[in-house]
Amino acid sequence: MQGSLFLVSAPSGAGKSSLVNALLARMNGIELSISTTTRAPRPGEVNGREYHFTTVEDFLACKERGEFLESALVHGNYYGTNKKWIEDKMRSGTDVLLEIDWQGTFQVKKIFPEAVTIFILPPSIKALEDRLYKRGQDSEETITRRLLGAGAEMVHAKEFQFVIINEEFEQALEEFCSVVTSSRLRFAKQYARHTDIFVQLGIPS
Repeated sequence: MQGSLFLVSAPSGAGKSSLVNALLARMNGIELSISTTTRAPRPGEVNGREYHFTTVEDFLACKERGEFLESALVHGNYYGTNKKWIEDKMRSGTDVLLEIDWQGTFQVKKIFPEAVTIFILPPSIKALEDRLYKRGQDSEETITRRLLGAGAEMVHAKEFQFVIINEEFEQALEEFCSVVTSSRLRFAKQYARHTDIFVQLGIPS
């Protein structure tokens, strides 16, 4: 049975990572793809947990060898997704969730057209600004750059299949889980998971 691929995008500060971590803690059979980045680790981040941290030189070498499913330059840093890891997980029947910017989303969709796309929005620009300052992980200059880029990112929400507005965290989490659950209930996924029942009921694939 082939696992599903979920592509989750959001402007920085929208609460994407918090929602993703809460979903992974609640739902079974789904794993987070760990991206590679040239960005410096933030306080508390561990190599191999939040990201695989690397140098620009090593990143570009991996890209040249075709090891990335997609890659992008975002806010002055490179980000990339390991292609083989995702393919192996999906082949084993595991669902994979990928936190990715909007550019990368559409690169991946060309390779996995059935991937489910989800965009997470803040309830307002003010809320986005407050969250960026509250987490205390970025400089004033970086926060300003992220806020300026947020508008250009959010206009692409209309190109995604699902949009979640993260105003109340628990409500947003319920909606997020619902997207994953409904995706698993698609005919092809259900048939692969419960072939014996469909055959018994005389329902062809």
